[in-house]
Amino acid sequence: MRIVALFGPTGVGKTAVAVALARFLRVRGEDPVAVSADALQVYAGLETLTGVASAAERAQLEHRLISFLPVDATFSAGQYARLAHAEIDTLLKEGRRPIVVGGTGLYLRAALTELSLRPPPPEGVRERWMAELARAGAPALHARLRERAPWAAQRINPNDSQRLVRALELSDLGELEPRAEPSQLWSEHMRRPTLLIGLTMERQALYAATDTRVEAMLAAGAREQVLAAHAAGASATARKALGFEELLAGEVEAMKRHTRNYAKRQLTWMRKLAGVRVIDVSGRDADAVALEIMQDLDSAAG
Repeated sequence: MRIVALFGPTGVGKTAVAVALARFLRVRGEDPVAVSADALQVYAGLETLTGVASAAERAQLEHRLISFLPVDATFSAGQYARLAHAEIDTLLKEGRRPIVVGGTGLYLRAALTELSLRPPPPEGVRERWMAELARAGAPALHARLRERAPWAAQRINPNDSQRLVRALELSDLGELEPRAEPSQLWSEHMRRPTLLIGLTMERQALYAATDTRVEAMLAAGAREQVLAAHAAGASATARKALGFEELLAGEVEAMKRHTRNYAKRQLTWMRKLAGVRVIDVSGRDADAVALEIMQDLDSAAG
């Protein structure tokens, strides 16, 4: 049985398409299950902010690997990979079709391939650089990295705090290698047969959809979730949820800008996906898109 993987930018409607696809698959006698490939939907208490499927959507399609960690827990792609592989393999053994749904490129890769990652840094290394980030800011860390490894600094945006911290960690550990490693994400070598679908949308329509999504999140209590998570000691990884810091500071317009920029980066990632079948959902409903995916499944099976 072939896995269906749905990738796409925030606001494009991945969950709605997954639910519609599941409905058509059940007509054929299948019993599909969604497996989330999202770095932040793992946290209980941040469901609105991270766009976890609603209760109504989960009633139509079971979702795995969502809302199972407290907000003060740390989590990694390596940990996720082990869980995702176990879920997917078990579902396949049971004859149930996994629908992997996500917009986090690394987690999509972790779910579908054999992920090879460096081990996490020893205790204290990341904390030291996070403290330096809070004190001096991302551009200052970029300057430090430029002094140590100019070739690495050239590949990282001066405001990309996450990648800067990781590069400096690796530099401390002597593991920052002067070469561009091939991206394992954009490989056609999957663990299991997979139909990889990339959902896209006309750029301005997507930006309008992300703004609408932010407003809907606010109306549904996203800021209250952020404040509660902050009070509960949200971990550094939980705080990476898109909009967490902006809502903590009450900066809604900044969250909208950040969300639009993230959607743009996701579209860039999609163009690099090897073997992806891109479907433009502009002006189409979820049922129409799901029917097109069903046709792709039939073609792949034939």
